[in-house]
Amino acid sequence: MADPKTWTAGHVADHFEEAFRTLRKLPPVKVQGYFSAWPNIVRTSREIAAMEPQPMRVRPSPSAITRLERTFDWVLWIEEAERKLIWSRAARVPWKQISGELGCDRTTAWRRWQLALTKIAARLNAA
Repeated sequence: MADPKTWTAGHVADHFEEAFRTLRKLPPVKVQGYFSAWPNIVRTSREIAAMEPQPMRVRPSPSAITRLERTFDWVLWIEEAERKLIWSRAARVPWKQISGELGCDRTTAWRRWQLALTKIAARLNAA
């Protein structure tokens, strides 16, 4: 995803959605220092054929991780409630659920989301 010359709320929203997808692709964080002393299980070809197929994990590209880190810097420019709202929309949480959490109607939640995206876009355009 190339950076536009002039940032808009839509461009910022697209970047947040990509950042959310990139976060989901990253491997889970595991506590270091724990390991298993058990030997590996040797399975027969018949057991392997009967197993459920493992989903293929696609790793994010280095450029996607760089854009993710840049997006993390943007959230420092807005308030905490606006951060939660933007990340909820990036995660495609329905407006009905978001408006219930905020205690307002759907239109007001959408306006607050647009305002937060516009704040980030204005800051990016000023730089």
